[in-house]
Amino acid sequence: MLKDLYTSLMGNTTVSLVNYLIPIICSLLLGFLFALAYKYKTRSSKSFIATLAILPSVVCVVIMAVNGNIGAGVAVAGAFSLVRFRSAPGTAKEISALFISMATGLLSGMGFVIYAAIFVLIMCLVMIALSFVAFGEDEDECRKSLSIAIPENMNYTSAFDEEFNKFTTSHRLLSTKTSGMGSIFRLTYEITLKDLSVEKELIDALRCKNGNLEISCSTKMPKTIEEL
Repeated sequence: MLKDLYTSLMGNTTVSLVNYLIPIICSLLLGFLFALAYKYKTRSSKSFIATLAILPSVVCVVIMAVNGNIGAGVAVAGAFSLVRFRSAPGTAKEISALFISMATGLLSGMGFVIYAAIFVLIMCLVMIALSFVAFGEDEDECRKSLSIAIPENMNYTSAFDEEFNKFTTSHRLLSTKTSGMGSIFRLTYEITLKDLSVEKELIDALRCKNGNLEISCSTKMPKTIEEL
């Protein structure tokens, strides 16, 4: 009777309970390891970090459940399609992290636990290394939004070209508007500094040209479109 109950609960499968639990536990451990590596020097919500930690085990169970069936490919494609239809749009880095978590669960579910561990270790090392070298971030950090106030009698067309050529790699006038009953012009530039350390030198040089009127330099606001 107990044997019949066990058979009815376990179904027609040759996979033992131990062989079922090992991939799940391993994928959970690898998920937590990858979540910790992703969190290092990266701002993210608690729910997203938790998702990265448990997602490999979820995908692992799905793969083990459909293993050997014709619908396995459809199930995997459906799982991966969930990345695009999340409730909130994500950055390219977040989507990449989700794919890495899913790939970890996929390898574990197919029985390649050692390969999954090697894959996660490599990805963790790569992400931590990129956070140290700031790969692809230097140009964004040096890109600034510069606002300059000048008197109305000043020709601003090429008034600051000397300073811009000295301290920036590129500059572009975005907008011009008047204030103070037309006595003040406010110019807004998009600039890319040669180095972050020259920002004060640039502002001091500009102050000598605009009569010590207001100057504002801030980080350029990101685009409002979805980032990919």
